[in-house]
Amino acid sequence: MLRIRLSLFLAVLLLASGSGCLFRSHRVQTRLSTTPLMTATSTQLIDSINRDSARIRTMNATVDIATSVGGEKKGSVVEYSEIRGYILAEKPAMLRMIGLLPIVRNRAFDMVSNGHDFKLWIPPKNRFITGNNEITTLSANPLENLRPQVVYDALLLREVDPANELAVLEAGLQSVRDPRNPNRILDQANYKLDVIAKDSKGIWYLSRKIYFDRVDLSPYRQIIFDRQGNIATDASYTDFQDYEGIRFPSHIEIVRPQEEYTIGFKIITLKLNGEFKPEQFELAQPAGAEVKTLGRNTNPDSTASPDASSK
Repeated sequence: MLRIRLSLFLAVLLLASGSGCLFRSHRVQTRLSTTPLMTATSTQLIDSINRDSARIRTMNATVDIATSVGGEKKGSVVEYSEIRGYILAEKPAMLRMIGLLPIVRNRAFDMVSNGHDFKLWIPPKNRFITGNNEITTLSANPLENLRPQVVYDALLLREVDPANELAVLEAGLQSVRDPRNPNRILDQANYKLDVIAKDSKGIWYLSRKIYFDRVDLSPYRQIIFDRQGNIATDASYTDFQDYEGIRFPSHIEIVRPQEEYTIGFKIITLKLNGEFKPEQFELAQPAGAEVKTLGRNTNPDSTASPDASSK
């Protein structure tokens, strides 16, 4: 009896739907991009990252630096005037960054790091700051929380280390502008590599996520996590250019949500794999400067030298 009633009910539904009494259909507007996309496996993406990383030993860049501080915690955002600067980097972890004051082009700051300790000279304030790259206590001044290692890790994507890291492929979506209508935002399929690292104690943790644009499989974003799983750095890469046969982004933006500052680089000139002298990564403490030590600094003389000139 139950089967007969169910059959009658289904028959009524089919007749009603055919006559348009109970159901109405409507066209679903697609918001997916129709751009032809490339496919890749996790192995191919890892090989691409490792190959590109291995091709760069050093970089010497002239950049325009745009900085802003503030956010939800401060309740406002302050944007600073864009300044000219220089970035020197040498693997495995050396970095020097110099910023120039607008118009007069005197040094606004000079920062150097050996990957563990850093030194920062701020001539306008006659202040010399030293410390460890690890931030133990946040400063009320967001820019005092800037560490050279943050810039280094964002600029030069590290290789995926098969001995201590696992990379898992994840498919997702990214927002892109419709090429036929720049005011329209569309969804486009992308790839993510979730990189899981193992520390010295054998504990696995989420280290970073690398996002790939499937139009050309270039990495357009990297999120680096702290050990608590919070976002430490959110870096984006746009406008890739050919520099001496190597594709590299000419615009890099680094967001540090916990410290609430953003620093962006627009590359003016870039030379890759040149040679540096050791003194180009050395910075002496100026006589009479106010000295401030942040955190733990176990090797205070690791970057000291009588000669601080690099350009």
